[in-house]
Amino acid sequence: MKILILNCGSSSLKFQVIDMDGEKMLVKGNYESIGGKRANLRFKANGQKVELEKAARDYEEAVKFVLNLIQNPEYNIIKSLDEIGAVGHRIVHGGEYYSESVLITDEVIEGIKECIPLAPLHNPEGLAGIKATQKALPNTPMVVVFDTAFHQTLPEIAYIYQLPYRYYEQYKLRKYGFHGTSHKFVVRRAAEILGKDLKDLKIVNCHLGQGASLCAVKDGKSVETSMGLTPTGGIPMGTRSGDIDPAIIPYLMRREELDANEIDRMLNKKSGAWGVSGVSDDYRDIEREYAYGDERSILALDSQAYIIAKTIVSYMVPLGGLDVITFSGGVGEKGIEERERICKFLEFLGVKIDKEANNIKGEERIISAPDSKIKVMVVPTNEELMIARDTYEIVKKLK
Repeated sequence: MKILILNCGSSSLKFQVIDMDGEKMLVKGNYESIGGKRANLRFKANGQKVELEKAARDYEEAVKFVLNLIQNPEYNIIKSLDEIGAVGHRIVHGGEYYSESVLITDEVIEGIKECIPLAPLHNPEGLAGIKATQKALPNTPMVVVFDTAFHQTLPEIAYIYQLPYRYYEQYKLRKYGFHGTSHKFVVRRAAEILGKDLKDLKIVNCHLGQGASLCAVKDGKSVETSMGLTPTGGIPMGTRSGDIDPAIIPYLMRREELDANEIDRMLNKKSGAWGVSGVSDDYRDIEREYAYGDERSILALDSQAYIIAKTIVSYMVPLGGLDVITFSGGVGEKGIEERERICKFLEFLGVKIDKEANNIKGEERIISAPDSKIKVMVVPTNEELMIARDTYEIVKKLK
C-alpha cells in the first residue's frame, strides 16, 4: 500500500509518499509560503532534487498541485492517484479527545475544531489540508495522527497546573505536550537498536531543534514532557522562551505598554537562543559565534544546555531512574557540540561521551563510552514514517 503523508504548518505543506512494502519513501517535499507572493516547492524523488516556484493561494490549491506533481510522469513517483491507498494527516492538537491516531470521520473533524482555541495557528491549517484532500480523493480512507496523543498517558499529577481548578474544568488548561509522533518513533527505534523491549527501558528523548521538547518514557509510555498547554513552554528553543517566571508577563505589559499579542510574539519569535545571543534564529550561526568567543552566544547555548540537563535529571523522579538518553531533531541529530555540552552537566550521573563516536551528524549511533552508566544515543526522527505506520495499521483493518 502506498500512503500519502500531509503535514500542514502555518504557511507550509510537508508531504511524502511511502510505499509500505519495504517502507520505501517515493517522494519527500515541502511547499512553503502558501498564501504568499513567492510560494515555492522543494522535493526529492528518485534521487532527483527539484525546486519550483508555484504560487498557491490556499491549501486547496497547494494540495491539488502536490497531487498533480506526484503523478507527473516526469518524476516517476506514481502513475495514478488510484495507487494511493490511504492518506495520513498530522494535526498538532487533539486535546483530551484523542489518545491515539484515528480514522477521519465527521465526528473527528468536529473534535479537531473543538481544539482550535488550544492551537489557533495550527489546527485550522490542518483542517484545511484534510478538506482539500477529501475533495481531491473522496473515496480514499484518511487517518489523523495527533502530536499530543502520545502524551495522553501523563498522570494527572504531571499534567495539572497549580491554578484555580475551574480553569481546567472550564477551559481544559493543562499540560498536553507536543512532538509526540517524534518521541514515539525515537524511543521505539532506540529499543530496537539496543535489542531490548521498550517496556524494560527508562528513556529521556531530547527532541532539539527550532522547536524543542523532552519526553520521559517508562513502560513504553510518556510519563512526563516539557512542553505544556502550548509549544512555548518547557526548555528554551531557537526563538521561544520556554518556562519563565509568569509574573514577567504583566510586568513587561505594564512597563513597556505591550498588549497580549505583542507579548505572545516576544515569547515565541524573539526569545530563546536568538533573544539571548542577538545573533540569529539559526543555531548554526550562534554555534559559529560561540566558537569565536562571543560572550552572549556562549551564554545562550551554555544556558540552554544547563536547563536541558537539569530537566533530564528531574525526569528521573517520574522514571525512577534512567537507562537511556536519546537525541533527535535538527539540533539533536547534528549538534555535536550541543550534545557534548548537555552531557558534560550529567557527568555526576556517570554519563561519559565518546568524543569520536559523537562526531556525527544525522546518523544512528550510540555515542556514550562503553563504561558510561547511562547509554547516550543519536536517533534521527522520522515523523512521516510514524504517521504512515499508524495510518497503515488503521486502514488495513478496514479490509
